Amino acid sequence: MKSHNNFTYYLREGFRGFTMHGFMSFAAVCIIVACLVIMGTFAMLLVNISAMLEHYEQECEILVYIDESYPTAEAHSVGSEINRVENVREAVFVTREEALEDFKNQYSDQTKFDGLQPDTFRDRFKVYLKDLSLLEQTERTLETIEGVAEVNSNPEVAQGFTTLRNILSWVSIAIVSILLVVSLFIISNTIKLALLSRREEIGIMRMVGATNGFIRGPFVIEGLILGLLSAILSFFLLWGLYELLRSRIMAMDVLQMFTLMSFKGLAPIMAAACLGSGILIGVLGSLLSIRRFLKV
Repeated sequence: MKSHNNFTYYLREGFRGFTMHGFMSFAAVCIIVACLVIMGTFAMLLVNISAMLEHYEQECEILVYIDESYPTAEAHSVGSEINRVENVREAVFVTREEALEDFKNQYSDQTKFDGLQPDTFRDRFKVYLKDLSLLEQTERTLETIEGVAEVNSNPEVAQGFTTLRNILSWVSIAIVSILLVVSLFIISNTIKLALLSRREEIGIMRMVGATNGFIRGPFVIEGLILGLLSAILSFFLLWGLYELLRSRIMAMDVLQMFTLMSFKGLAPIMAAACLGSGILIGVLGSLLSIRRFLKV
């Protein structure tokens, strides 16, 4: 019963502090929302770029040429050995005739290749990998398979994908960390103003034996309210801005290559991220401010 009464007191005093410092609370919410929106924007940008990179990585192929002395049926059977390689996701067999057609399709005027025979080409496999960063290692393994004459790949492209993904990850982590620190600083100073305006009341409470935990409770609730309100506002603001941007991109033919995921697929992750970040900023910012104050 006592703990219930304490929580009711914390809740009432927390809301009173939130409304009593109306302008500061409003300013704190606006700044935290701005920080959360920027963090959310970078997070969604990273998710979409990662999805696009994953799509292009899956389309990236290794060409495995089969010894030209192998008849088509025997060349096709080499695929079972290729598929046993650990990093191989799929191996698609391409006959000499299909290779000839693919070659002709690269040119607008196909008539000049009418005399070209399928025997000019070799049977091959288009090999798609599970992990593009292991391309060179996989290529060496494929070269050891009996019947494989040559393996053709683009390690520069694979390295480019890996480097780009790593850069995006580190940049996003750095930006999110900076914005978290800024948000904590803002919420800490907002709570500090509330502490200063009630220092006499807090002094009396300490004189009559109130514990630090009891004094700390209302301010933690106030920080929690600020964080939760900011999280809710930032989530819906991110939703609206994201869908607006997505509709604009889909309407422009020149940007069709940039396929953005639907926000419905991102909503659970973004809701959890906004809620977790808001609570962390609000509660931790309050605790940091009160900790310094109660040491005085």
